[in-house]
Amino acid sequence: MRTRTGKNEDDPIDASVEEAAPAGPAPRSQSVAVLTRLVVVLAVLAVAGGGIWLVTRASTPEASPTTTEIPALQVKAADVRPGSVAPAGGAVAGGAEQQTSPQQAHRTGPATLTQWASQVAAVTGVPARALQAYGNAELAMRADQPKCEISWATLAGIGRIESNHGQYAGAVLGADGRPSKPITGVPLDGSAGVQAIGDTDGGRYDGDAGVDRAVGPMQFIPSTWRKWAADGNGDGLGDPQQIDDAALAAARYLCAGGRDMASPSGWWAGILSYNNSTEYAQKVFGLADGYAKGAQSVRKQG
Repeated sequence: MRTRTGKNEDDPIDASVEEAAPAGPAPRSQSVAVLTRLVVVLAVLAVAGGGIWLVTRASTPEASPTTTEIPALQVKAADVRPGSVAPAGGAVAGGAEQQTSPQQAHRTGPATLTQWASQVAAVTGVPARALQAYGNAELAMRADQPKCEISWATLAGIGRIESNHGQYAGAVLGADGRPSKPITGVPLDGSAGVQAIGDTDGGRYDGDAGVDRAVGPMQFIPSTWRKWAADGNGDGLGDPQQIDDAALAAARYLCAGGRDMASPSGWWAGILSYNNSTEYAQKVFGLADGYAKGAQSVRKQG
């Protein structure tokens, strides 16, 4: 893997100093004076050079911890023809029939999203905190774009492949919805198997001022995040590392253009727009279908 965290160049120091060759041996005092001036000049150059290095380093963001492999290589691709069928659906507890608003869903106590997430976590293996984010995104889109019919299970399938639900490389998903360490993808520098995307954020999101990297639990490219950024947890901010925000942004992205994510054609078009790989889409399909069917055993709480 080749990494690129910024352009580092050594600025050549102009060391050409004209020195007149003495006609004969110089007096000792004159030699000492020349030597003293030379030491002073070298010291000034050294300090100036060091100062330039410090300023350059300080102005270059340090790269965040980097993912070095796809988190879901071991996930089996579903044996299904693209466009032929959509994954099983699965409604989130609460929702329209219980007048549960998205931003309140995981804070209203039992019989709402929190309890649903806990129960579904037990049968799917998806962390409850991540399920709250996926479920909250479904509820928000149900209110904002009801015809899209994006499912929490599809978002969970993407989240599993992209970052193991915010747990990639030993990260722990906190109660605040943020991983214990930033999740940052490989440098998109055009190396083998990697798309070339020049820096679009000055390192603001990915810590890399040289090229872009995908960031957060749902692995957004910085430029894509700026377009679809969302505030899923209602704190007034949009943070690609925060899973409520990232899941809602992913849902908005998938529902773009009036897409129907409940239809076979709409679902496959949406997932392939997220990652133009049939194998990727088949993996998301298998995961989403399995999550939805597993959750069907969870009784809705009234």
